[in-house]
Amino acid sequence: MTRKVFTKLLGLFVLLLLFETVAMELILRRFMEHMPAETLHRLGNEALWSGLIALVVALPLAAWAAGNVSQRLQRVVAFARRIAQGDLSARLDLAGGDELSAMELALNQTAERLDQNFTELENRRQELATMLDSMQEAVVAVTHDAHVRWSNAVMQSIAGTEIRAGRPLVHSVRDPELLACVRSVLESREIKFGRSNSLAPGRIFEINAAPLPSGGALAVLHDVTRIEAAERSRRDFIANVSHELRTPLTSIQGYVETLVEEPTPSPETTREFLAIILKNASRMNRLTEDLLALAGVESPDYKLAAQPIRASALVQDAIESLGGIVVDSSIELQMAGAPDDLVMADPDAMNQVFGNLIENAIKYGGTGKRIRIGAVPHANEIEFFVQDFGAGIASEHLQRIFERFYRVDKARSRESGGTGLGLAIVKHIVQAHGGRIWVESELGAGATFHFTLPLGPKQHRPDEAPAAAATAAARS
Repeated sequence: MTRKVFTKLLGLFVLLLLFETVAMELILRRFMEHMPAETLHRLGNEALWSGLIALVVALPLAAWAAGNVSQRLQRVVAFARRIAQGDLSARLDLAGGDELSAMELALNQTAERLDQNFTELENRRQELATMLDSMQEAVVAVTHDAHVRWSNAVMQSIAGTEIRAGRPLVHSVRDPELLACVRSVLESREIKFGRSNSLAPGRIFEINAAPLPSGGALAVLHDVTRIEAAERSRRDFIANVSHELRTPLTSIQGYVETLVEEPTPSPETTREFLAIILKNASRMNRLTEDLLALAGVESPDYKLAAQPIRASALVQDAIESLGGIVVDSSIELQMAGAPDDLVMADPDAMNQVFGNLIENAIKYGGTGKRIRIGAVPHANEIEFFVQDFGAGIASEHLQRIFERFYRVDKARSRESGGTGLGLAIVKHIVQAHGGRIWVESELGAGATFHFTLPLGPKQHRPDEAPAAAATAAARS
């Protein structure tokens, strides 16, 4: 580049000098035609020598000027290459106040403006990426040929495999509903909706796909698993409540209609029917009370009056206050020991927990003739238990036994007047205390319901080794 510019400038200068020399020679010859030949010859020689001297002097000056211009142009070319390669921090050194300096200043201003615009765009892109990554919804954008343009972190975690930009979406996502929805948007350029059940095991997604101005498509996946579960739970709850209310209502209605239609019912029949009506009315009353109790403990406004209380006092109060319900059942309530450590608990709520667990043990484990109630210490909590020695619970029921209206033996539960809500109420009360609840059982060996309560202030133990030994001793 430098050599070409230098050669062109120098050649132009030489041509201009030769043109000037020839022009001066012609002018002098025209105006000096009448001069003596000797004078004319001398003037020609002087003009020739003057031109040669001027040429010798001008050549270095022309070479210097051409080199200077060429170097500055070379810097401009290098600057343009850096800009083209993405180095927007490149700048030209300004020298002088000529036209090239003005051009260099304009190029520097252009580069600075490009740098500012690019920085602003990059900041906005990062902000957008951060916002999309913080969304709970999964988002993926594809090009017009269904290649991944971008995806947020939620989409990456749902897919289970890395979703790389530039690769076809079908290589990373195998869900047919999502792929069909995206393909339909790319073809029709219209918003499409779908539903995916196979993208992630056990999860349900609503798909909203829309076209992008650039020709691609954007798909947003909203997780509706909890909403679906809540809706299913609501339907099941309504169905169970309706069923539980229908049975006693039907019985009451039938016996009342019989009494009404009978002109002169016998006193024995009337007494028998009224006893049955009272029994069913009591069953409906228990169901209503349990429903209200369950609604209360499930409410976000449910508050506990927790206070420090000794674990041994909770167990002793449960045995003393609930001993009356086993008087007529020939079942013995046994104290299995409990530490004097303080736990944070609401006494009234705990009385309800022990009451439901003991009633449950009487109904389903009464054949064992005894129920053991106790507690053992752990590092940061106290584990309470209610143990019966009845028929036990099959393993397939253990995971669902705390669900609302779930019954292991439906016929026996209805015969005994159970509502199927007691263990669900117990679970919510224990969880409201910050504890856990579970059941251990084997067929023919009884069942043991366990729940934990957090220790009171400054009651944490350094290790659980003594607790494990105490647990083994208490259950032996």
